Amino acid sequence: MKGRPMKHASLLAAAVLAISGAAALPPAPAFAEDLVYTGFFSNTGAGGYDVVAYHSQSGPMRGSRDFETVWNGASWRFASQDNLDLFLADPDAYAPQYGGYCAWAMAEGYTAKGDPEFWSLVNGKLYLNFNRDVQQTWEEDIPSHIERADANYPAILED
Repeated sequence: MKGRPMKHASLLAAAVLAISGAAALPPAPAFAEDLVYTGFFSNTGAGGYDVVAYHSQSGPMRGSRDFETVWNGASWRFASQDNLDLFLADPDAYAPQYGGYCAWAMAEGYTAKGDPEFWSLVNGKLYLNFNRDVQQTWEEDIPSHIERADANYPAILED
């Protein structure tokens, strides 16, 4: 959610800056929150689920560390080399919209985690929601929610 604790690297950088007063460090990133939701103790997009499988297997499937890549600052796992290859060829076609943040929350103007168990494919794009209740609300007017979420992302991640 907006204002969630900083990742370890951000905490370390803040500590170094506070201790040293080093003004020579590079400026902070443009986004206060990561472009991809990974959770606090993880750097894995979509909770480690294979985002290609939503398209090819019609549902969630856990990925494996054997088939992993880094894209947009997050690790992405896949159930097979074929799925990894498909992702590498066109990550934007398979990655969840809004970096895997909850699509309904994004439409409402804030961020929340997207849960890979609560998902939908709309016009070939993957959307994640926070939980079952939120997904039911999302499904009441998907086109309107997408329009509003598209208008909010990625600017909503800026501080």
